[in-house]
Amino acid sequence: MDEPAQIKLGRFLWAGPLTIVVSVVAVLLIRTLAVTILNPDERFLPLTKGTPVFDTVFCGACAVFALFSMARYSLEPIREYRSLALKVLLVSFGPDIALATLHWYGGGWPEALFLMAMHIAVWGICVTLLPAFVTPNSRLPKSR
Repeated sequence: MDEPAQIKLGRFLWAGPLTIVVSVVAVLLIRTLAVTILNPDERFLPLTKGTPVFDTVFCGACAVFALFSMARYSLEPIREYRSLALKVLLVSFGPDIALATLHWYGGGWPEALFLMAMHIAVWGICVTLLPAFVTPNSRLPKSR
């Protein structure tokens, strides 16, 4: 069995903002691809520039705070963080599914799938880069 990874709390000062910036870049790349392929109406808020960036910064900061809190109080913070992150990812698909099925903002499944791709990209960044940045020598426990 792996021993718990030692997290350096001081690294959050640079690792948190860096994780958020990388997440925003990934979201903007996916958004650009979505807008190029789908050509949505300008009023389709989920694919404007502001909404995805704000959501990514806010939710990314929540993810950083969650790992920081778990690092202080949990015996296996990275494993618990990844488990929580997966649950949050699955819940985040709810509004996208509703958007596709109820045609919120005039959207459908193509738009919803691109939004889900944004969620998956940010999830992937937050569960890989952030723990790697705050763990010395990247000694991360294996996922089960």
